[in-house]
Amino acid sequence: MSPHSPHVTSARLADGRELIYFDDPGTGPRTPVPDARPLAGRAAPGHVRYDELSGDWVAVAAHRQSRTHLPPADACPLCPTTPANASEIPDPDYDVIVFENRFPSLGPDAAELPAALPWGETAPAVGRCEVVSFTSSHTGSFGELPYERARTVVEAWSHRTAALSALPGVRQVFPFENRGAEIGVTLHHPHGQIYAYPYVTPRAAQLGAVARRFYDDAGGRQTLLGSLLDRERSAGERMVLEGGAFSAYVPFAARWPLEVHLVPHRQVADFAELTGAEKDELAEVYLRLLRGLDALYDTPTPYIAAWHQAPLEASLRPAGRFHLQLTSPRRAADKLKFLAGSEAAMGAFINDTTPEEVAARLRAAVGAQPVRPVAAEPGADLAGKAHA
Repeated sequence: MSPHSPHVTSARLADGRELIYFDDPGTGPRTPVPDARPLAGRAAPGHVRYDELSGDWVAVAAHRQSRTHLPPADACPLCPTTPANASEIPDPDYDVIVFENRFPSLGPDAAELPAALPWGETAPAVGRCEVVSFTSSHTGSFGELPYERARTVVEAWSHRTAALSALPGVRQVFPFENRGAEIGVTLHHPHGQIYAYPYVTPRAAQLGAVARRFYDDAGGRQTLLGSLLDRERSAGERMVLEGGAFSAYVPFAARWPLEVHLVPHRQVADFAELTGAEKDELAEVYLRLLRGLDALYDTPTPYIAAWHQAPLEASLRPAGRFHLQLTSPRRAADKLKFLAGSEAAMGAFINDTTPEEVAARLRAAVGAQPVRPVAAEPGADLAGKAHA
């Protein structure tokens, strides 16, 4: 069991939404401050529609049009409450906090969705959307967090993955972070989100189907992602770092100008299945990756950190392996890749960079980002090792 055990305290906001404090170890139990805002009840939930043309579900959440958009620092809803700013966080300070989104795409109810709906019919957008604030500080980023705080965030992701996976009708739990105005963030405060979907998303279904075919052909002896990791580690030229429990590489067929996959050496389905020691190393290598990414240019790099967890569907889960896909549209210091006709309409990506060159740059940048020592496998190097 990891010695990193944050204090977890649950509370309720004025409109009934759940709010959970994750306080760093050693800070002591918390007595939550009541939310004194005169909030009305929750907004009416959205709904979902079934697209017969693609077989996908589409959430319609028109109430999100009124959500907070890039407020000034003195009106940030993720900063602790002050006399001048009654925010979403009643307490004057916090370490890490998770709460139900005030403007959710899904939820707040959790229930089963039918397999499909007839044309013209809708169903409530069941599921859950949560916000994860990484720090009470309005400035900075995840990569600038101290190790102990990053480790608390990892523990929060694990806690919420287990809790949300147990809700009725949830089929997939997806923690993610959108970083940078270029990505489309609506709040500057360092934060991420977690979606608990009542269906398997199209991307997860696609990856899951391919992984399941490989798994079945291998007789259940190996997963596709495990095989890819072995091949990338053997080839070496696209490796970014190697640790005792996790390794990161730029995939051979990277779609994005900057793309890194961080994969556990052991087969695990999600955050909740990681051991304490694995979570310790994950916080370390993730900080190194983000700091290395920001070291590539003189200004912060926008990115999407997508934590892929195996769907809860029995047909897909055995073949799925937990991993991070960290991507950025930044193709040069002053250029972004926009998804135009081929990518947006057809899903056929054209990359403007070579994975091998990107890996070499990231390997050097990550190697210069010490965070804290982590025990590695014999011969492994957390800064990445080049192969002839």
